[in-house]
Amino acid sequence: MVSWFRRKPSEPPAPAAEGSQRHAAMVTDSTAAPPHEIAPAAAGKLGWMQRIGKLLNTDVAELLGRNPILDDDLLDEIETALITADVGVTASTEVVEALRKRMQAREFADARALLAALRAALVALLVPVARPLAIDTSRKPFVILTIGVNGVGKTTTIGKLARRFKDEGHSLMLAAGDTFRAAAVAQLQAWGERNDVAVVAQGQNADAASVAFDALQAARSRGTEVLIADTAGRLHTQGGLMDELAKVARVLKKLDPDAPHEVLMVIDGTTGQNAINQLRKFNEKIPVTGLVVTKLDGTAKGGVVFALAREFGIPIRFAGIGERPEDLRVFDANAFVDAMLPESLGG
Repeated sequence: MVSWFRRKPSEPPAPAAEGSQRHAAMVTDSTAAPPHEIAPAAAGKLGWMQRIGKLLNTDVAELLGRNPILDDDLLDEIETALITADVGVTASTEVVEALRKRMQAREFADARALLAALRAALVALLVPVARPLAIDTSRKPFVILTIGVNGVGKTTTIGKLARRFKDEGHSLMLAAGDTFRAAAVAQLQAWGERNDVAVVAQGQNADAASVAFDALQAARSRGTEVLIADTAGRLHTQGGLMDELAKVARVLKKLDPDAPHEVLMVIDGTTGQNAINQLRKFNEKIPVTGLVVTKLDGTAKGGVVFALAREFGIPIRFAGIGERPEDLRVFDANAFVDAMLPESLGG
């Protein structure tokens, strides 16, 4: 079994009028030492696998391990476990009903065969959305706009992406578009210094669209390959603040009609089914082209990934399973399911 990922705040102010005077932009070039060496991943498959919560609770896993009678009660318990893990009622019911039909047709010789069929069904839900983010180097810069609700880890995710892209040899720049949360600009600048990446910033409460516009101008003038723009966290129920996201995209298009080239929404994997409503509202305001699911380490609630895949079909680009930069991994459907199901069944 391979490791399951391939290696390789607060409310912002109301948006200002687009024609208003912009704050003077500040481009911070780091003079820090080259990026530190990436810490090695936890040795061995077991240590890695233990970081992810199991989709099936202990009771169900033990039940399967005792080679139980394959009946409707067993399938009902599996369905309950899936729903509890936030796979979602619809997706869980569809998976279990398909298994029920096959069980009635006597396709499963034992619990191991049933578990294998469950694994295959779950993988099939995720394979269509397990599509890595490809940087189009013909776009200079390739603009990534990051969005999401408060507290999901957008700024930290940007820092980790900067590390990844820098290690892959891309030149890049960051735009500190979260101008409301006081610590956000400083946090992004710290990531920039750590990774030797320029950061475009303005004063607190500056217009986020203005920051993005100035950053795109600066990135174009330097021939930078990737621009990652941060935005303030906002609740999906806050209409005025949601409108600001559309404004940022609209202002970017004044310089590049195709920008942003990727709208990357960061989702907290522990928020459960509320993530469905968040994505739906954000996607209505500005089309989301990719997802990053964070905080999956140690939680059995990561089943929301399946619900997101079934509901929207939007590519899941990355998943976060820890605090280190290298713990932001390219999403892999097969390995993710392997991590969340029992590794073996006792006989």
